[in-house]
Amino acid sequence: FQLQASGGGLVQPGGSLRLSCAASGFTLEYYTVGWFRQAPGKEREAVSCIDVRTTSTKYVASVKGRFTMTRDNDENTVYLEMNSLKPEDSAVYSCATGHFSLASSIECSLSEDEYSYWGQGTQVTVSS
Repeated sequence: FQLQASGGGLVQPGGSLRLSCAASGFTLEYYTVGWFRQAPGKEREAVSCIDVRTTSTKYVASVKGRFTMTRDNDENTVYLEMNSLKPEDSAVYSCATGHFSLASSIECSLSEDEYSYWGQGTQVTVSS
């Protein structure tokens, strides 16, 4: 079982990146998924999450309107499209799986405590 985040890099302020969270060995669509980030010297914070069985998402206030989280069940991957990036968005971004459901929808949470399986992160640096 593996969860791997990728797509990070160096981008100028105002630029865009798309992060991927790919699962192998299990089916990601049956789990709530969260994106989190941690900047040097700061605590990890939730960025966004996506429900099971629906496309409903939640975002932390600082990224609302700029970031979009989606699923591609055929690719067994969750994406985080990040636009209008700011230097304060610089951090290591990680994805994690939360609650499992085969049939019922489950609302996701931005609480880190709701997530139990974490993948390795990808570095995002926003700088001119």
